[in-house]
Amino acid sequence: MKSEFALALNQIGAERSLPREIITKVIESALVQSYRKYANVMNSQNVAAVVDMDSGDMRVFVEKEVVEEVMDDRTEVSLEDALKQKPDAVLGDCIMVDVTPKDFGRIAAQNAKQLIVQKLREAERDFQYDQFVEREGEIVRGMVQSVTNAAVVVNLGRIEATLPRKEQIPGEKYEVQQHVRAYVTEVKRTGRGPQVTLSRTHRNFLRRLLEAEVPEVANGLVEIKSIIREPGSRSKIAVAALQPNVDPVGACVGQRGMRIQNIINELHGEKIDVIEWSADPTVYIAKALGPAKVMAVHPIDDKSASVIVPNDQLSLAIGREGQNARLAARLTGWRIDIKSSSEALSEALNKISENPDLQVWVGDEVMQALPALRELLVRQRALPTALTPEEFTLVKRVVDSVHAYEVARRSNADKIKPVIRETQAEERRQARQAALAAIPQAAYAMPLEELGLSPRVAQHIIAAGIVSVGQLLEHSVRGDEGFLAIEGIGPKALNEIKQALDKAVGQWKVAPESAQADAGDSISASAEAKLATEPAAPRVEETTEEAQQYFIEAMSEGEDEDEGEGEATSTKPAKPKKKDAKGKKPTKDRLLVYDEELGRVVTQHLRKPGRYGDLDDLEI
Repeated sequence: MKSEFALALNQIGAERSLPREIITKVIESALVQSYRKYANVMNSQNVAAVVDMDSGDMRVFVEKEVVEEVMDDRTEVSLEDALKQKPDAVLGDCIMVDVTPKDFGRIAAQNAKQLIVQKLREAERDFQYDQFVEREGEIVRGMVQSVTNAAVVVNLGRIEATLPRKEQIPGEKYEVQQHVRAYVTEVKRTGRGPQVTLSRTHRNFLRRLLEAEVPEVANGLVEIKSIIREPGSRSKIAVAALQPNVDPVGACVGQRGMRIQNIINELHGEKIDVIEWSADPTVYIAKALGPAKVMAVHPIDDKSASVIVPNDQLSLAIGREGQNARLAARLTGWRIDIKSSSEALSEALNKISENPDLQVWVGDEVMQALPALRELLVRQRALPTALTPEEFTLVKRVVDSVHAYEVARRSNADKIKPVIRETQAEERRQARQAALAAIPQAAYAMPLEELGLSPRVAQHIIAAGIVSVGQLLEHSVRGDEGFLAIEGIGPKALNEIKQALDKAVGQWKVAPESAQADAGDSISASAEAKLATEPAAPRVEETTEEAQQYFIEAMSEGEDEDEGEGEATSTKPAKPKKKDAKGKKPTKDRLLVYDEELGRVVTQHLRKPGRYGDLDDLEI
């Protein structure tokens, strides 16, 4: 028969819903402490207790040393008694000896009552914490125990949980003894037991409701990719099928919408949009803006996109106070800019009318439809109405074509720029080659001494291998840089050379044929002998008026270049041009440019010198 003490312990375990193993450990711990106090056992001595919950038998064991003669029975035991407890005991061993007093149940009940109750309370709190900490992130069901302005206390059976005001769905009202379901967000261990916090606004609350209502979600056939909530108002859920031939949206909505309607009722009328997730951002964004019908989605960069919707769908796509667009942006993780079809069409038509390349890009069919599109635009602005399927397709084609052109232009910009630079450089090289070929033959026959340069300047020029005016004029094609490249030539010498060449060029401009004849007659015998020993300079076979004109233009270009480059190479400002000895004004500034229509280099007169910049941009 069970003792009264054992029956009482079993009743306590049943009342507190504690496992028998926990109660057994609590009782054994309390009995050990009670025996130490009863028998005055030292703390260093090992004491153990064994409780049989079925029979109610309780035993206490104390560790003692086996000796031949017992001096202190609290710590020592004789060999004869030790052999009764342990047959193989020998002197010097330490064995556990049964020291259970008679009527120990009554003694334990008197001395360990308060201790056992305290231990049971601690065990109960630990057991409850371990139980509820495993349910963190799950849905629990309880009954409202009390309602205050700060929170609602929910009785979960053995413990009480708190539903704070910020975790309550706006507009919900709670009454005492009302049954509610909530999501366990946090479980804390405290001295008064576990503290459980609940929530009905957490987005995972909606996830757990879907798992409970939709078997495909619970079984892993349908995956919930993302959930965005504005509690009490609207939610959006993106789902994807993990197996083929499974409709994720249909599985979540259920037949006649019964599954999703049960969740809506649990959330007190909160609207829920279930959309199918897509790896394509444009498709995903279009579906996220549902129930609005999207015309086109044009990505701008990695995380922003422009969305075009028909005029009659604009307010639906944006939603009340921008709610639908806001939830779609949060669901997809993209920044969404929504435009009406009229606004997008107006921008597209303006770009087409201003860009001939874009007109070729969109094609003849779109160009022929431009009058009808303009008329449609005026009609839509006056009275926004739904587009017909043909109008919808045409507007979509136009805005998509313009967007595709801009994307292609941006992606090919890095490839187009080098081609343009190479083409421009080639045109400049051709212009310089034309200027070099335009140097008159008489210039190569004119010795350098005829320019009247100072001996120091002439010495530096001759040292560079230049013995004729033609060779010196070859350097003028590059502007001031060509002259300054000669060793020993500085700003002062540069001005002297340019003035001397201006006189020679001016003579050829007035009477090119007579100038050539005079130049040919003025060649001295010594110059002819020196020219005979020098390598032949590049010449044209026949001097024509057109060639002379090219040369004069190149010289004028060199003068302008002197004004531009002189500022960079000289420390002194360039002197203004003066009239020559005969009172004639210097030649006007001219610029060589390549005319694509004429297919050759032409002269461009400039009113002010230096307006077009430096000529050293032209490379040979």
